[in-house]
Order: sequence, then C-alpha cells, then structure tokens
Amino acid sequence: MSTVTIDPTACVSPRAELETGVRVGPYSVIEDEVHIGAGTFIGPHCLIQGPSRIGAQCTFTGYASIGTPPQDHSYRGEKTSLVMGDHNTVREFATINRGTLKDKGITRVGSGNLIMAYAHVAHDCIVEDHIVMGNLATLAGHAQVGHHAIIGGLSAVHQFTRIGAYAILGGGSMVSLDIVPFAKASGNRARLFGLNSIGLKRNGFTPEAVRDLRQAFRLLFQKGLLLAEALSLLSSTFPDAEHIAHLIDFIECSKRGIAR
Repeated sequence: MSTVTIDPTACVSPRAELETGVRVGPYSVIEDEVHIGAGTFIGPHCLIQGPSRIGAQCTFTGYASIGTPPQDHSYRGEKTSLVMGDHNTVREFATINRGTLKDKGITRVGSGNLIMAYAHVAHDCIVEDHIVMGNLATLAGHAQVGHHAIIGGLSAVHQFTRIGAYAILGGGSMVSLDIVPFAKASGNRARLFGLNSIGLKRNGFTPEAVRDLRQAFRLLFQKGLLLAEALSLLSSTFPDAEHIAHLIDFIECSKRGIAR
C-alpha cells in the first residue's frame, strides 16, 4: 500500500505526519505533533497524542491511549515526548504515557515488543527491544526493562525499578527491587527462582553460556557470600565472559538493590 488510508470517522490533525502505507481505523484520534512511521496500522478508537514518534510497521489493535500526559501530580503541561521503535504490537486498551521534566522528558519504547491488553507503560520508562508485557502488566514511572524480558500478566513494577535482559517475571508479581538479567522471578514481593535457562536456550544461548550463567547464579545466590565478595569472585572466574560482565555491571549499577 503506497498511500495513507484514513477512515472517514477518524480525526487526524493536519499537524500530524503519517508516512506511506499508514492505516487509521474508525473513530481514532491522532493529534498534533504525532509522527507515525510507514506501514503502521492504527485500529479503531485509538488516541495518539503528541509530541510522539511512532516507528514503522507497528500495530495498534484498537482502543489504546498512546503518548498521553504523564500521570504525575507535578506535571504542569510541559512539552515532553514518547518515542517508539518499529514492529511493535500494542493490544486493546494499553496505555503509554509521555515523559516528565523530572527525568529526561522522554518515554522510550524500543522495537519488536508485544504489549498486551490493558498493560501500562508510565512516564519516563525505558523499554528496550523484544519484550513481552502480559495482560494488565504495569510499569510505574522511570522503570527500565531490558531486551527480551517477559513480564507476566497482572504484574506491577515499582518506579525506578529495573528488569534485566532475558529475565522472566511470573504472573501477579509485585516488583520493588531490581530483577537481575537472565533470572526467573515471581511473588509479592518478587524473589528469584533461579536462572531462566529455557528462555536463554530459546534465544540462542550456547550450552556453555548457560552453564557459566548457572554457575554465576550459584555464586551470587546460593553460597552465602557477601555480594561484593561474590562479584569479585565472578570477575576473576569469568574474566572474558560477556554475559557475566553484563550481569556484574547490572548489579553494580543498582540503586534500589536486587531481589534475591
């Protein structure tokens, strides 16, 4: 499709920019300062407010509210934004808010993500690539989610909390501490249940990499070592392992502390 298709009942601002092949469904509203990339489908009854930049080949099934103002008492209408990448799928009634000036003023969503029905991404969140957010999963403000993470339905992530890459959260989890990369976690409050070995294998990790990460998790969480001692031992045991280095860096940068 080479042209833009807008249903007669939709309302699209003349100050919105729609690239080639964009389709806008019935009764959707696209307001000023919204840019939508090529081939993106906006289903019925969606609201997209700006400033927002939506990438190419995304799908908004319907009834989603995207780029809406942050749900924050201190927000006074400042000009902040939402930036989304390509090939995202956003299902019914999902909500994604713009940023605030208390942070960098931008909410960022990467590419290849599946955001299921009624999920919420709050202001100033950073959501990387290839993430799955289950139905009614909620990210509070300033939360960060690493690539290939899975957040189970009905889960809630506290503001400023980080979910590491390739981690998986069980449904109904309440998360108030950082979840390290490659982990399985669940519960209220969420705690670790070991390595996400099945997820790692599905994502092409070699048996050697999975073995090293399993050993790293034993040192960190099962040997009764002080955290600083365990991190030092990991650095010396796996001096050239990229995934171990990422795990160490994530823990050392934690401000809220890590779930164990």
